[in-house]
Amino acid sequence: MCQPQLLLALLLLLSCPWANGSALRAQIVGGHEAKPHSHPYMAYLKAGQYACGGFLVAPAWVMTAAHCLLGNITVILGAHNIREPESSQQIRGVLSYHPHPEYNPQTVSDDIMLLKLTAKVTLNDYVKTIPLPKTSSDLPTGTKCIIAGWGLIDKEQATDKLFETQVSIYSRRKCIQFYPDLTSGMVCAGSFHELKDSSQGDSGGPLVCSNVAQGIVSFGYDQPPGVYARISNYLPWIKRTMKK
Repeated sequence: MCQPQLLLALLLLLSCPWANGSALRAQIVGGHEAKPHSHPYMAYLKAGQYACGGFLVAPAWVMTAAHCLLGNITVILGAHNIREPESSQQIRGVLSYHPHPEYNPQTVSDDIMLLKLTAKVTLNDYVKTIPLPKTSSDLPTGTKCIIAGWGLIDKEQATDKLFETQVSIYSRRKCIQFYPDLTSGMVCAGSFHELKDSSQGDSGGPLVCSNVAQGIVSFGYDQPPGVYARISNYLPWIKRTMKK
């Protein structure tokens, strides 16, 4: 079995399946370049040759996927082109890592992590927090959402600039046909007709619905739908962790 840590390089094709045939992904398919700084909550997480997405939920806190714990992470906020030293960028180290205590790397359940930054960021037009859901109510099937990331945009082409695409919340009943081990802490999204794949947004990036972060890119097959950690399922843990 391939190690999940080897599946997270944004600039490599991530095609190594785990036991049930699905894999962690780092790709935007069917998308387009985002308007620069139109997603000011986005964070680029780099650890050596590996990278993930993330998003700012408080001035000193970034949320991402637990499977993105790859070592010593550097967080870049306010970026559009992550290969250029833009004046809008703010760079921080990570003071402490808080993966969910029940995260299971084999099933990728409870795939959520909070990063406490070494210093608060300065909030401005380029760096902003994104709201989290206030309740644990489920997302209606068909809800339109946005994903964004700096990963591969096809099987060979990488992008240095932030890409985005729109996906829809997928029927839970139908999604279980693809993923029999789907838990209450997971939600599915994608678009079959236009081949826009939510599972292939950058690992750790947000699923944003009506300007609220509702999910975290987790895993999927080579085609939609993709699976996200469902943030509303973890609100008590998030609040406890950020109060520490």
